[in-house]
Amino acid sequence: MERLGTETAFEVLVKARALEAKGRDIVHLEIGEPDFDTPANIIDAATDALHKGFTHYGPSAGLPELRETIAQCVSETRRVNVTPEEVVVVPGGKPIIFFSILALAEDGDEVIYPNPGFPIYESMINYVGAKAVPIRLREELDFRLDIDELAGLINNRTKVIILNSPQNPTGGVLEEGDIEAIAETIDDRDIMVLSDEIYSRLIFEGEHHSIMSIDGMKERCILLDGFSKTYAMTGWRMGYGVMRADLAAHVARLMTNSNSCTASFSQVAGVEALRGPQDSVDKMCAEFKKRRDLMVAGLNEIKGFACLLPKGAFYVFPNIKETGWRSKKLADALLEDAGVAALSGTAFGDFGEGYLRFSVANSIENIEKALDRVGKWAKKSL
Repeated sequence: MERLGTETAFEVLVKARALEAKGRDIVHLEIGEPDFDTPANIIDAATDALHKGFTHYGPSAGLPELRETIAQCVSETRRVNVTPEEVVVVPGGKPIIFFSILALAEDGDEVIYPNPGFPIYESMINYVGAKAVPIRLREELDFRLDIDELAGLINNRTKVIILNSPQNPTGGVLEEGDIEAIAETIDDRDIMVLSDEIYSRLIFEGEHHSIMSIDGMKERCILLDGFSKTYAMTGWRMGYGVMRADLAAHVARLMTNSNSCTASFSQVAGVEALRGPQDSVDKMCAEFKKRRDLMVAGLNEIKGFACLLPKGAFYVFPNIKETGWRSKKLADALLEDAGVAALSGTAFGDFGEGYLRFSVANSIENIEKALDRVGKWAKKSL
């Protein structure tokens, strides 16, 4: 248990709610959750499924119709041939991280993961007793990987490399050349890639590139994707992994031992999400882009803040080194003194020092309010 980490966003949310209970007005830019409602057609599909009796256990790997739909979707979007037997449906995206690392790494093994990055990667690596090896995401590279640095970290103990694009917390996006270079660096080594592509539909510039699409990499790749971010379905708890059929059987057994199965009516809604109209996704992405533009421009007007324009996801990751403040202290001050909830860059690893993460999954009005409050705080305190 001492090796198990946490996700600071939920801790900051609790602190913010406590301040609100005392009468404070807090702008919530800490939690990574779309502020949009789940599209009506998806809710209707779930309601209909409940009335039709989808309230019972299903197969541990997922309902056949959803696995078939996911296989078709991934085949089209990643330009590879995926079968339903290679799909495992799980309650949220995190189980794929957990199960993949449980299945592939143990004492003495090494797992390379992005830092700053989603904190559950490092937590799960440590939990299973493997060695967590960070690959630094550098601002001067638009928070993409340094391929030479990656090559220097790989050795005969490396079992898994974790990729995340678009990236949490930085909004960085790996380019096609990056993906090809990573595949070349791995070459014929016995290494699996866990490719977290949960934000793949939320890209503002360019397009999404998956390492699963590279010749020879599908058999060595575990694709993580899901419904939470794309369809504003965070509370539905539904994600999926795509991997070799033999590994999928093991991951399905881990599902049997932990959750039994993912909620059946949620899975019926998942079929509708993938097969139904996609205009809600496009509208949400366009709105996030507007908010991103506003947030970045506003932060760059504030003393001590310097912010790159992220290309994906719904976060901005400003450099706050010129303030002279440590990240955690600054995040705490903005919450307590300015009423703006953000996360310290160190919530995403040691290399996050000198940065903050703001989620733009809030209204234009609230983002403007947050910028005004942070600006006034900076004038008074810096």
